[in-house]
Amino acid sequence: MLVFIHLYLAKMKKQFLVTLFVLLTYLVKAQSPVYLFSYFVDNGADGLHLAYSLDGLKWEPLNQGKPFLTPTVGKDRLMRDPSICQGPDGTFHLVWTTGWWDKIIGYSSSKDLKQWTQQKAIPVMVDEPDAKNVWAPELFYDNATKEYYIIWATTIPGRHKEVPTSASEKGLNHRMYSVTTKDFKTFSKTKLFFDPEFSVIDAAIIQQANKQYMMVLKNENSNPPEKNIRITATKNLAKGFPTTVSKPITGDYWAEGPAPLQVGEYIYVYFDKYRDHKYGAVRSNDGINWEDVSDLVSFPKGVRHGTAFTVNPTVLSNLLALKR
Repeated sequence: MLVFIHLYLAKMKKQFLVTLFVLLTYLVKAQSPVYLFSYFVDNGADGLHLAYSLDGLKWEPLNQGKPFLTPTVGKDRLMRDPSICQGPDGTFHLVWTTGWWDKIIGYSSSKDLKQWTQQKAIPVMVDEPDAKNVWAPELFYDNATKEYYIIWATTIPGRHKEVPTSASEKGLNHRMYSVTTKDFKTFSKTKLFFDPEFSVIDAAIIQQANKQYMMVLKNENSNPPEKNIRITATKNLAKGFPTTVSKPITGDYWAEGPAPLQVGEYIYVYFDKYRDHKYGAVRSNDGINWEDVSDLVSFPKGVRHGTAFTVNPTVLSNLLALKR
């Protein structure tokens, strides 16, 4: 009986791999895009995880759910909030939160998402003696200026308009900061990127089909609690985003870590329903009206804050070829 079960499972696995190979071969020939999602699990100690999707709805873990890169920088040596952006030369750049109270950002790069360069710390807030943290860095490549933006949230006590806070978040009042770079060797001076006069974290940028830049972000106000996702948009990234933001595009639940992704006619925004311990999503075909499609999406177990991005099918084929 055990032999029969073993043979049956082996046959099913072979059929799955054959079906997947045929599908990916078709996608490669058609050059249809596929999608990857970078994320962490638990507290981020074990490193970078990746999932893939062919339709933006069903996401499956890669590498049998094992990490692709283990963190080595920062006081806590964590790899939270991993953000990946592929440059015009095909190189994948990765930044992440190294710890709860660090003043640095972790960085590494890869040509194939399997082999990574030596990790280094980008000292974005070391010149701010009162800075409490550097959270959730996000990467965006701007074709107009041929440079990368790194944006993140930091609290500097007394720097900005105070907001009422809960006892658990006393002293935290975040604003978005940024640096730019063309090569990840030299960086612009750190500057204030976005100040909507409320506590804001987890901002991420996507460029729409009409060339307008959209930024999704979390209103982090805690008293009374907001904890929802909102958007703002601009036609000129260098001039920044309007600080008057939309009403919440997420529902009556706490959400964070928004990850925007263009899938066909829709912009999806995936997010962590962190109190419910599951992932959700909304989508829009005009950037104004949003539909909650949380019931349509599925993610690997334990997925936490990450980034969604489009890749060539060949990239996914090579990742799926990893020893199973």
